[in-house]
Amino acid sequence: MKVFTIGFTKKNAEQFFGRLKQPGLVRLIDARLNNVSQLAGFTKKDDLRFFLRQISNIDYLHLTDLAPSQDILDDYKKNGGDWTSYEHKFLALMEKRRVEETVSKDIINGGCLLCSEATPDHCHRRLVAEYLKSRWGDLEIVHL
Repeated sequence: MKVFTIGFTKKNAEQFFGRLKQPGLVRLIDARLNNVSQLAGFTKKDDLRFFLRQISNIDYLHLTDLAPSQDILDDYKKNGGDWTSYEHKFLALMEKRRVEETVSKDIINGGCLLCSEATPDHCHRRLVAEYLKSRWGDLEIVHL
C-alpha cells in the first residue's frame, strides 16, 4: 500500500497540481478541519474538487476524522502550544477515534493526505500517515 501527503502553503496552483501527477495517486484526502477558508485559495473544497477532476482525473474526499479537533488546533496555533504537546494530543485523538479501524485501507491506498502546512515536519498529515503505518504495517509514505 502507498499513501502520499501534500501541503498547499507556499505552492502555486501549477506546483500543487503538478506534484499530484504521481503513478497510483487516485484520490486526494482532505484532512483539514476547515476546507473552506479564504486563505486556501484554489484549495477550497468545491474549487479543489473541480480542479482535481479536470486537471488530473483525481477524486476528492474530505475526512474530518483525520483532522485535529478545534481545541487541539487552537492550543497549538493560537495559544502558542509546542509541537511535542500537539503531537501527543493529536495521536491520542487518532487512537480514540480508532481511525485504523474506521477508515478503509482502500481509501488510504493511492490516496494523498492534504493539509495546509508547506512541509510534513510539523504537520498532522505526516502523523496520520505514520500512525496508520504503525497500525497496518505495509504502508509506504511519500511526501510530495
